[in-house]
Amino acid sequence: MNVCGYLPESINEGAGLRAVLFVSGCRHACEGCFNAASWDFEAGEPFTEAMSMRILQEVLDNPLLDGLTLCGGDPFFSPEECSAFLHSFRKLCPGKNVWAYTGFTFEALMRQPKRRELALLCDVIVDGKFQMELRDVSLPFRGSSNQRLIDVAASVEHGDVVELGSPIIFLLI
Repeated sequence: MNVCGYLPESINEGAGLRAVLFVSGCRHACEGCFNAASWDFEAGEPFTEAMSMRILQEVLDNPLLDGLTLCGGDPFFSPEECSAFLHSFRKLCPGKNVWAYTGFTFEALMRQPKRRELALLCDVIVDGKFQMELRDVSLPFRGSSNQRLIDVAASVEHGDVVELGSPIIFLLI
């Protein structure tokens, strides 16, 4: 797996202050994608064990961070490598949350074992391909109105997709 970027602090890719890892590779090829350079699976540099440990240590050392976001490209095209990284992240940073962006729908992720494993390591998944005709800059943390902010744990518990801000969230709390 390659990565084409890393931001130690960002407020754009999820709630709160987040570290953001941009995973190289995407086959969705959404028209108007904000990061088309990340589609190439060879873009950037290899995600080595040393890079993984450096990022984990930076997150661990920054008490202001709320969590980590996996972007891309699409991290769900590299589910095994991203899952391994998130297992380490969960072990070392138990108080931090994980967001991930994908062009796949949540339902599709749940049908594919390797992608499901990665999805279940996330707290929030922003799903769905960016659609230029549905572009809406007023929406928080997404680019088009078809994309959803999925509460993973609540969705698994409920047996159906539960979006952040959904009334069912308040029933589960």
